[in-house]
Amino acid sequence: MADHSTYPVGLRHSPDKHQRLRQALSNPSILMAPGCFDCITAKLVANAGFSAGYITGSGVSMSALGAPDMGVISFAEVLERAMRIADSVDIPLICDADTGYGGPINLIRTVRDLERAGVSGIQIEDQAWPKKCGHEPGRKIVDTDEMVGRIKAAVDARHDDDLVIIARTDARTTEGIERAIERAQRYHEAGADVLFVESPESEAEMRLINQSLTAPTLANMVEGGRTPVLPATELEGIGYALAIYPNSLTRMIAHQGAAMLQVLKQSGATAGFADRMVNHRGLWDLFDYPTWTELENRFSKT
Repeated sequence: MADHSTYPVGLRHSPDKHQRLRQALSNPSILMAPGCFDCITAKLVANAGFSAGYITGSGVSMSALGAPDMGVISFAEVLERAMRIADSVDIPLICDADTGYGGPINLIRTVRDLERAGVSGIQIEDQAWPKKCGHEPGRKIVDTDEMVGRIKAAVDARHDDDLVIIARTDARTTEGIERAIERAQRYHEAGADVLFVESPESEAEMRLINQSLTAPTLANMVEGGRTPVLPATELEGIGYALAIYPNSLTRMIAHQGAAMLQVLKQSGATAGFADRMVNHRGLWDLFDYPTWTELENRFSKT
């Protein structure tokens, strides 16, 4: 059997990604998972030394369709992007799977296809379709029993028991924090590994979530959103096991990209922005260019 250990990440499969994610969630220190929406942003997350990444549904919708996070994107489009991202980096990835994209049978397919694509954690929420960003108004949620069915279907569908199922509830905004916590507890009883109470509106509510729930919890850090954005050490002290930063990179790229384009438009050159850009070689090396070249040479005619 050929030894593929020296292949670029895009040409090898790491079968222990699920196990690594589950182990990281059991550690006493909080797991930070920055958002990514394509292979470039995933590479940046991995190369920065983070132990996991978060495939952001809103970021994928914006980058793939030019559309906001309003349920416009299809499962096929999310799956294609998730597969490419998972094949490009060697860190575990959590994928935002919205509502599961249909009824129980659709959700079973969603879990199985994402697991085959190389995703190690799948997030499912209790919104009604079409879903919306968890920090925007107008969200509608399904009844608790329907979401319990979604979680049970997801748990039953996974092939590897180490695949992490994350249950998100958006009940805080419409039903209050106590009701949201009650829902999260029901989802844990249904088999969810991690609980995600979306958009708590104060540090006191964040503390209440962690005092009330025994399962690992997720904090969603959205700059300018409904929830206080706290340092990871403070989130860890509150009791969170996982923190995601869905669109931090997206916002930075939008801001810096706009600034660079203004420099180019006004001066006719990018020199004024050069110190804030990687050079040609740096960009190519981000994608393991020397390794790809060595592999090409190994099998090319001489």
